[in-house]
Amino acid sequence: MRRKKNIQISNLELITAGAKGVAIGKTEEGKTVLVGYAVPGDVVNVQVIKSKKKYYEAKVVGFIKYSPDREVPECIHFGICGGCKWQNLSYEKQLEYKEKEVYNNVKRIGKIENFQQLSIVPSSDKYYYRNKMEFSFSNARWLTSEEIQSETNIIDKKALGFHIPQQWNKVLDIKECFLQQEPSNKIRNSIKEFAIKHKLEFYDFKEKNGFLRTLMIRSNSKNDLMVLLQFFREEEENIKKLLNYIREQFSEVKTILYVINSKGNDSLHDLDVKTFHGNGFLMEEIGDLKFKIGPKSFFQTNYKQAVKLYEIARDFAGLNGDEVVYDLYTGTGTIAQFISANAKKVIGVEAVPEAIKAAKENAEYNNIKNCSFYCGDMKDIFTEEFIYENGHPDIIITDPPREGMHKNVVETILRIAPGKIVYVSCNSATQARDLELMKEKYEIKKVQAVDMFPQTYHVESVALLKLK
Repeated sequence: MRRKKNIQISNLELITAGAKGVAIGKTEEGKTVLVGYAVPGDVVNVQVIKSKKKYYEAKVVGFIKYSPDREVPECIHFGICGGCKWQNLSYEKQLEYKEKEVYNNVKRIGKIENFQQLSIVPSSDKYYYRNKMEFSFSNARWLTSEEIQSETNIIDKKALGFHIPQQWNKVLDIKECFLQQEPSNKIRNSIKEFAIKHKLEFYDFKEKNGFLRTLMIRSNSKNDLMVLLQFFREEEENIKKLLNYIREQFSEVKTILYVINSKGNDSLHDLDVKTFHGNGFLMEEIGDLKFKIGPKSFFQTNYKQAVKLYEIARDFAGLNGDEVVYDLYTGTGTIAQFISANAKKVIGVEAVPEAIKAAKENAEYNNIKNCSFYCGDMKDIFTEEFIYENGHPDIIITDPPREGMHKNVVETILRIAPGKIVYVSCNSATQARDLELMKEKYEIKKVQAVDMFPQTYHVESVALLKLK
């Protein structure tokens, strides 16, 4: 990587949007310029901050002309937080660029041309759509440029908010967030005030020490809430004092949990979660089905769009009631159980033990008899014995994490060759990569983009593959 601190480009017209929400322009010589926090249609002066062989990365130092597609961001933290990079772009244009990215990835990365491109499904809610938010405590909050340049002695340095992009040890204090409906903001802000008032120690990322580490707020469609706090060390009196305060102040909080975490990271999967109040989980409903959502459970963060996503997956599968379906990366078994009434048998596979435990409990709770769930690494579980025991799949539904499917999983799918594959993805680039690996044996029939995350560049995608 070459750094060119003295290169400035004037009157750069931004013509489209690219990966990770950047706006794209071209120099007179034809070199691509990637610009953050600008929108297509802007004409700008930029400073190059990184120079690579094929493109520049740049920041805006002045606007010549504003795009007609601009919107005024709702959030006071826009431009620093990094979480909702498209708040300054009209929602109609957000949808346009997301749809274009999904289909361009299929064509460019997947090298696939002949498939049906369905129109993107917009989100019902443009704000307040997330059912899970995570915040971090810090005793040395991120200071703005204005604060650093001022001569004021800044005393208040405690933060409860989001990590600055690419800087895991820097936390921006959040006053108001538009992603989760109230009382999310009230809970976060009151916890911070309580902690300061009672002199509870915020986490120190430099020293890797402190008391308060993270806060998770989870909600269901009825706005029942789960609150989970991570503490770096055991301080029984202070833990009880804080958790009792939350229980007394917020009747919407149906369950309160906590963990003691002295690890180098704040991931939950290997921690012992303790229930302080309530039953330790929330219940969610999709149609006639009920799902138990625990602190470690994966569940789509935009509930209304999740229902639409599952409906599309079911429609793509085209079930008639006679099929054996394998649901890979099943999580808590939501898709598996959602389609179970239309299938002969559904086999769900997931690597997280807690998720499989919840999936089995959910199936029993919903009185579903034709779903079986297995815990194991996807690349290892598909043995001949497993397939013999559970039946050869007529259809595979796969919903992998952002990195896509392991190549061994792809090879196994190609070997057992189900008649249809429905590929649900939160990363259209890795999805397209996997489609390219399967296209010799499968025809990609259609692809549907689904907007799960308004105000961000993230987009979900569903693809239907049929055996040639």
